[in-house]
Amino acid sequence: MLLTPDSIRPCGDHAVLVDLGTQDRRRALDAALQASPPTGLVDLVPALQTLLLTFATEAHRADAVARLRSIDVDALPVTAPDAGQPIDITVHYNGPDLADVAAHLGIVPAEVVRRHTAQLWTVDFAGFMPGFGYLTGDAGGLDVPRLATPRTRVPAGSVALAGSFTGVYPSPSPGGWRIIGTTDAVLFDADRTPPALLSPGRRVRFVEGPR
Repeated sequence: MLLTPDSIRPCGDHAVLVDLGTQDRRRALDAALQASPPTGLVDLVPALQTLLLTFATEAHRADAVARLRSIDVDALPVTAPDAGQPIDITVHYNGPDLADVAAHLGIVPAEVVRRHTAQLWTVDFAGFMPGFGYLTGDAGGLDVPRLATPRTRVPAGSVALAGSFTGVYPSPSPGGWRIIGTTDAVLFDADRTPPALLSPGRRVRFVEGPR
């Protein structure tokens, strides 16, 4: 599939938003551009089905758009760059929605914990708030809907599920994800380099801690 002009939208003078239509296409183009960045690329920000590319100059953006229109996205392999060793995050599986998640999936709570800890998770993209990563697993089996009514306050460190994603709330906020546990890990610290513990491409293993 070649990208159409409607799929590549300008954002200001130096940026462009590429809408790939599917998550797999976004992953494939993301990996290709990381392996071979366009000239003048300053920043590359993935989302669910889009990529935001920011360039040093308007001319760099124009050159990149011409290149993007020549790429057959469906022919690209979905290969992510080596993200190094997985980060271990210890979780106390005592969340208020753990039993409801188990009931929705037709399993016992212990099996929810086993599935969550037994697979390798990857930060697919970041958003919502500083330090929040949307993680996808390599085994699945934990696809649950969001809460019908979001909570007005979710505590920092809450480990939760929504759709096919898991995530950890870096700070207190409203939220509609299903909380299955908590962690003491600091997801975002402005005085740390880098501030976010989880960035796109990083891999994570969740480890069961005391309840």
